[in-house]
Amino acid sequence: MKRCPRSRNLRGKRSSNKEGLDIVTTAEIESTGMRAETAVLNILCVVAAIALIVFAVLKALSSGDFLSIDNLFFMTVFLVLALMFAINPLLYLKSQGKLPIPFMKRSASEDGPTKLGSAREAQLSATSTASQPAATGPALLDAKGRPVPSDVRQIMDRMKQPRQEDV
Repeated sequence: MKRCPRSRNLRGKRSSNKEGLDIVTTAEIESTGMRAETAVLNILCVVAAIALIVFAVLKALSSGDFLSIDNLFFMTVFLVLALMFAINPLLYLKSQGKLPIPFMKRSASEDGPTKLGSAREAQLSATSTASQPAATGPALLDAKGRPVPSDVRQIMDRMKQPRQEDV
């Protein structure tokens, strides 16, 4: 039985055609390729950021006068470039939930419910629903599934109303 050369590295469902060759969907190839591509790009960005920070430290240590205009300029350029290369891997880690951010509250779905936390959340939700007027339709949610703020909800309600034509 012949196999598609790219299919041995892919996981998931495959179907066979009449000749017995595995049919691999484009989505399977792209998802595997994208994970590898993202990992390689993140590694390159981290290496570049570390190299630029090393250049900034070496420039500071090798120069005689630390506060010269040239020295401060080069260090600033190296550190800003290092920040530009480091931000993409950091945002990727944050989106994957692998980067703990201090002083940032986690949602109940990430942390898991706790007895004290769930009681407090129930109290807050009860007071917030009592103070808000009842919505006529289902709650509006953003792309991440969070409820939209009241001002956005009001704008959406105004957009749904029929327009009054001027006579």
